[in-house]
Amino acid sequence: MKVSRHAKIIELISQYDIETQEELAEYLNNAGFKVTQATVSRDIRDLKLTKVSVGGGKQKYVMHRQEEAGMNEKYMRVLKDGYVSMDMAQNILVIKTVSGMAMAVAAAVDALKWNEVVGCIAGDDTIMCAIRTTEDTAAVMEKIRKIVSKGI
Repeated sequence: MKVSRHAKIIELISQYDIETQEELAEYLNNAGFKVTQATVSRDIRDLKLTKVSVGGGKQKYVMHRQEEAGMNEKYMRVLKDGYVSMDMAQNILVIKTVSGMAMAVAAAVDALKWNEVVGCIAGDDTIMCAIRTTEDTAAVMEKIRKIVSKGI
């Protein structure tokens, strides 16, 4: 449950300008996760979220940009937990996910900062990844296969 909640938090903060723990708790509760402010506080600490200014005196939660080994493990866990299948169309990689997990998995793929991946677009259960070349697409598919088959 914690992993899927963390995936939802990543999705929510990439979708909305969430300024407070209470606001994040409300979004999570509306999404079916029964959480308290204390749980959200722990999740923010676990995910190493930080706040940035968005203008007008407002702030929002974002993923901390400093690269840390532990964070890559969290991104790989989100990828593994949400992954269903994938297929390629030349330099486009299409990843199917568990319903509702595509945005979190796409955010995880982007956060892994693989050089081959130009960017991802996510719907509810489908992600389209623009990959630099057809050869790079095969390489990314192999990376994903290793993560989802062996785990982390």
